[in-house]
This record gives sequence, C-alpha cells and structure tokens, in this order.
Amino acid sequence: MTIMKKTALLLALGILATTQMVKAADIAGFINLKGTPPAAREITPIKDDPNCAALYPGALPKTTFYVVGPNGGLADVVVYLKGISGKSTGASAPPVVLDQKGALYSPQILAIQTGQKLLVKNSDPFVHNVHTKPTENPESNQVQMPGSPDLTYTFDKPEMFLKFQCDVHPWMFAWVSVFDHPYFAISGKDGKFVIKNVPPGKYTLEATHRKLGTQTAEIEVKDSGAEQNFTFEVK
Repeated sequence: MTIMKKTALLLALGILATTQMVKAADIAGFINLKGTPPAAREITPIKDDPNCAALYPGALPKTTFYVVGPNGGLADVVVYLKGISGKSTGASAPPVVLDQKGALYSPQILAIQTGQKLLVKNSDPFVHNVHTKPTENPESNQVQMPGSPDLTYTFDKPEMFLKFQCDVHPWMFAWVSVFDHPYFAISGKDGKFVIKNVPPGKYTLEATHRKLGTQTAEIEVKDSGAEQNFTFEVK
C-alpha cells in the first residue's frame, strides 16, 4: 500500500470514528404525579359571553392546570437541557401553531426556539385579542378578527412560560417557553417525553410544571441514549 493510500485510509477511519463519537441519541422519560391534584373547575365566565356560551350548549369546559393520565402520567411538563445557549435552529425549524378555538387557547402549554415562528390562529367565529405578557421579550397586543390571517410571532430571548392572554376573554391563557436550543420536549397526556438528537455528553436536565415547580437531574447521554423519570408531588 502506498503512502498516499495509507494516508487516505487513516483519514477515512478518523472521519468515521469522529462521526461515531458524535452520534446523536434521544433522552426519554416519564413524568409521574404523586398525590391528588385540585379538581378541575368549570370556566364559568364563558356563560356571560353570548358568543362563547353558544359554543357550549351542554357542559362548560374545565380548567386544565393538571392533566393526568390513567397511569398517573403528568402532561404539560416542559423538559429541557439547562446551560446550553447559542444552539438555536429556530430560523429553519417548522412553525409552531397556537390556535384559538372554543374561546380557549390550544395547546395551553407549548415550547419553541428563539427565532422560530409561532403562528396564532383564530378558528372562532368572533374576535380575539392576542396579548403577550413577556418578561424578557418585547410585549405585543393585537386584535385578530374571525377568518383573518394568522398572526406571526418570533422571540429573540429565552424565556420560561411567556404568557399569552386574550383581553376580550379574560379566562383565555397560554404559556410559551422559549429556548436558545432544540433540546426540549413537553410531556404528553401519558406522561411520556422524548428529547431527540442529543449529542453524547453529560448534561443537566430540568423538568418544570407551571404549578408544581422544577426538578433537576444530572444525566449522561451515550450512543444508546438516556432515560430519566421525574415524580412531582402535590403538597
């Protein structure tokens, strides 16, 4: 084998080894709720608005501060890597949609990256007012008529639970967490979450529920990924 061929082979092996070393993997886990949360309550102010009340001729919708599955899984927990910045891919990421339907925001808890588009829709047959109440990003207040185009938002700074509210319908709230990286997830109704494509390494993983606070775990992501569960307790 010539020197040039040996050099090419060594370079190829080096590139392969480097590729294998930085192979991304997933962090998966389960959020468990211990204890009995406060009972969901009917959103009674809806009855005072004729347009909204017409959407609910039967039972009124209830609050969704604690969404618990049949296996004790807790939904709407934001799980994310802490201490990572400047890794946002938001400018090229698909938009995230926040809808106004049935005089409620849906979903109520969501997360995006800095620079990522958030599209706010009005699927109701009446007017809404989309009012952001941030602590780190600029405030915005816009009227959105029925059938009008989506409103588009982007945020430049990370922020936990940036509040969206409707000034026309004061029971309408949503909370958007903004991260400067793509390594986050929100637990589903089954309590499960997956953070995808995390490079191998040691990290601090945090899980935050808007009512129950924050928990932290030190984890190591290997080529096979990592698993980390959290248990939140209702005091």
